[in-house]
Amino acid sequence: ASALMFAWQHAKHIYADTCLNAEGSKEYKIHGPIFFGSAANFLELFNAPEDPKDVIVDFADSRVTDHSAIEAIETLAERYASIGKTLHLRHLSPDCRKLLDKAGSLVEINVKEDPSYKVATDILAG
Repeated sequence: ASALMFAWQHAKHIYADTCLNAEGSKEYKIHGPIFFGSAANFLELFNAPEDPKDVIVDFADSRVTDHSAIEAIETLAERYASIGKTLHLRHLSPDCRKLLDKAGSLVEINVKEDPSYKVATDILAG
């Protein structure tokens, strides 16, 4: 029970710093872990209708920790793709990139300088 309480308390600790870069793309620098307790808050950080055509999501100060986080990223990718916009994902672990199969065709994943850590899923249990 205390682990669940910890998770919910930390779910609110996800936020993003945003800016427009020189190319006119909007950058979202995510801070805090993305997991079952913060996935909804993660999605609320974005404003797809108002954002420019290219959007960069930088996970350098975040960590994608479970399947709920993967699903949130896929949902975000679908939101942008459905209105003709492109997500560029940066600083994702190889494990996370592998699990983003559904969103793979909807996003551009920049693998340069991506970290190496595991995402807790059924794949790892086998």
